[in-house]
Amino acid sequence: MMRRSMLFLPGNNPNMLINGNCLGADAVIFDLEDAVAPDEKDAARILVRNTMRYMDFRGCEIIVRINSIDTPYWKKDIDAILPERPAMILLPKTGCPKDAQMVDEYMTEVEKRLGLETGTVGLMPLIETALGVENAFSIATACPRVQALFLGAEDLTADLQCKRTKEGREIEYARTRLVVAARAAGIDVYDTPFTDVNDDECMEADAMLAKGLGFSGKASISPRHVEIINQVFSPSVKEIDYAYEVMEAIALAKERGKGAISLYGKMIDAPIVARAERVIAMAEALGIDRRDV
Repeated sequence: MMRRSMLFLPGNNPNMLINGNCLGADAVIFDLEDAVAPDEKDAARILVRNTMRYMDFRGCEIIVRINSIDTPYWKKDIDAILPERPAMILLPKTGCPKDAQMVDEYMTEVEKRLGLETGTVGLMPLIETALGVENAFSIATACPRVQALFLGAEDLTADLQCKRTKEGREIEYARTRLVVAARAAGIDVYDTPFTDVNDDECMEADAMLAKGLGFSGKASISPRHVEIINQVFSPSVKEIDYAYEVMEAIALAKERGKGAISLYGKMIDAPIVARAERVIAMAEALGIDRRDV
């Protein structure tokens, strides 16, 4: 599943929930945690469950952010949500492997109770504390159910006792640490939302930075940012054209019995081929025909 963009939708806002599949995001995150006051938790849980049960979200992946394990709500969240088979559960404030393993064990119990195959619903730990950043690789490999890591910068900077800025210098280490940990574990990794909903220019720059660091995609709290994120994390015409040229050059080298070949004065090696294959796969997933490039 391609997740260039993931859009947070408050679990207690019926209008946003039912229109979630029309907002252009590759995935929507139904939020039962920060967006919902304690006295609205039960109602939000039912609303999210019913939205998943009765609305058609084909083409748009559903992820649900449950409440953290230090609250009395998280098991109730899983009980209500797992029967509707979301793609993943987003686990806030994951600080160590045991946090993910505890939720994994309970999800397994519920899946067995429902007659579902173990691992039907994935787990995405949300890393938003200093402890979580330092334990990133251990969390990424905590259990097979973990499919991706997600950086949460707002709570992280509060934990770091620093100011959250548009430039993002304060989260540089966390960003690179999570990307390295996720790639080492062979899973995806997603960048934190840009929270100034009125600054499209800085939003685009932030998304481009995240892509350049190796993130798989980026989350958003505003529908207006979705299109920008999708554009940034989609391959450009130039990238697609070059990827096809790389594959053609490799094919030509094989025909001529050569072990190596250059393109535009640069040797084509295995990492360049792997990158070209990823670009072509994404272009095909997006329905981009080379004849249109």
